[in-house]
Amino acid sequence: MTDPEETDVIVVGAGLAGLVATAELVDAGRRVTIVEQEPAASLGGQAWWSFGGLFLVDSPEQRRLGVRDSLELARQDWFGSAGFDRPEDYWPRRWAEAYLQFAAGEKRSWLRQRGVRFFPVVGWAERGGYTANGHGNSVPRFHITWGTGPGVVAPFAARVQAGVDAGLVTMLHRHRVDALEVTGGRVTGVSGSVLEASGAARGETSSREVKGEFSLRSSAVIVTSGGIGGNHDLVRANWPVRMGQAPTSMLSGVPAHVDGRMLGITQAAGARLVNTDRMWHYTEGVTNFDPVWPRHGIRILPGPSSLWLDATGKRLPVPLFPGFDTLGTLEHIVSTGFDYSWFVLTQKIIEKEFALSGSEQNPDLTGKDLRLLAARIGPGAPGPIEAFKARGVDFIVADTLNELLAGMQRLSGAGESGPSPLNADLVESEIRARDREIDNVFTKDAQITAIRGARNYRGDRLIRVAAPHKLLDPKAGPLIAVKLHVLTRKSLGGIETDLSGRARGVDGTPIDGLYAAGEASGFGGGGMHGYRSLEGTFLGGCIFSGRQAGRAVAAQL
Repeated sequence: MTDPEETDVIVVGAGLAGLVATAELVDAGRRVTIVEQEPAASLGGQAWWSFGGLFLVDSPEQRRLGVRDSLELARQDWFGSAGFDRPEDYWPRRWAEAYLQFAAGEKRSWLRQRGVRFFPVVGWAERGGYTANGHGNSVPRFHITWGTGPGVVAPFAARVQAGVDAGLVTMLHRHRVDALEVTGGRVTGVSGSVLEASGAARGETSSREVKGEFSLRSSAVIVTSGGIGGNHDLVRANWPVRMGQAPTSMLSGVPAHVDGRMLGITQAAGARLVNTDRMWHYTEGVTNFDPVWPRHGIRILPGPSSLWLDATGKRLPVPLFPGFDTLGTLEHIVSTGFDYSWFVLTQKIIEKEFALSGSEQNPDLTGKDLRLLAARIGPGAPGPIEAFKARGVDFIVADTLNELLAGMQRLSGAGESGPSPLNADLVESEIRARDREIDNVFTKDAQITAIRGARNYRGDRLIRVAAPHKLLDPKAGPLIAVKLHVLTRKSLGGIETDLSGRARGVDGTPIDGLYAAGEASGFGGGGMHGYRSLEGTFLGGCIFSGRQAGRAVAAQL
């Protein structure tokens, strides 16, 4: 093991971006010390928990499904979604262009060389529903990793372990960075607290009791500490004014240690934070009946058929259908004065269209289990979906509309915190009006048109989108309602960096010795997504920015 006092590079954070950066440094023969406040059980960070979706452009998987994609179309979608409109978007724009080139170029082959493989059906996330130059993916681009999040993390964790075995890498778990050391304007190391040993399992809250101090010196420091999604106070403090008041109640889509501490520490060392009011939270969160971390929520990955209602029972406006515009839906729900909404659907829809985000919620894909995968494709909902339907506090299952409405009233707070805001008559009216539009193959209902259009894509017809049917058709039942909560997830802004991952100071010049990657840097540049993500771009952003920073530091030393 190398002496951490004599290391070339310190990497702060053992998530995906930190592992990728370290792997690149190991390949270049550099000595690295990884400093991580969590126990070894949490190696890989948030990426381990993910569904493993990766954004690729014009892939063989797309072409086999009849999807015609191109760099030009992807650029149109990305920049139409990002909405870059600030002086601070100079580097994010450049990072977005570089990432698009990567996603349309060597990304897939580079990952395959490291053992990453993909599920053959490409998902269609963030469908948009606006004009050609507006938000959304024009075509399916969400490539699910065979092995989900753990399958993405594994090859980089293995390369880092090989570095440990070769004496190039030192892993310092339970070491919390409290300051970046600056000497003569250059970052020369880190100092902080040694936390007591913890047996906390992956994702569980670990102790913060301090047992000692440490100080390390190096030629460069790469900050890969993640975002703020586990710190609701920080989420609210950065909540964008344009979206009104932050919800009073939110679920957490990430563990509590995703607390944003390192962003403030990096800023104190002179780094510039930009676009901190840009963030990516989901509106389809459900309470986990078997939580790992505090306020643990799981995101439903919905197909397009569920009827989406606000807390009063009013249908959400066009094109805020399931899976079309995450940020637009969040803005609308917050504007209603409530922090939750509703899906109304049928058993036929849940069997075909519901998936749950997270490696632990997809044992077939995560475990590479072909028998379980066959069960997903066959009739019936996947086991984790049925478990939430049976045990989840946000799910109502009913044989009749009256029973469904009564259950929705109960979950809306009637008899607990005052009268329910839900107007049952309005809900019934919305359902019956929608069902009348099914009688013809043509319709004025934009959602039904979108459902029929989606089924023109072979992947959606095969495993993702149910055939249009009436919600009140007994053969499609039982009826299901799901109470949906706002679920914190990603920071889209962060430490401003150039294309080498060098952190930039408040005067716009690079800070010697300081680099950043992953979510801490807004996945590149301080926010390469702009205002909106096209999905499958968070893991990819960690990989690309970690690679850029690792290679740049290796070349500089």
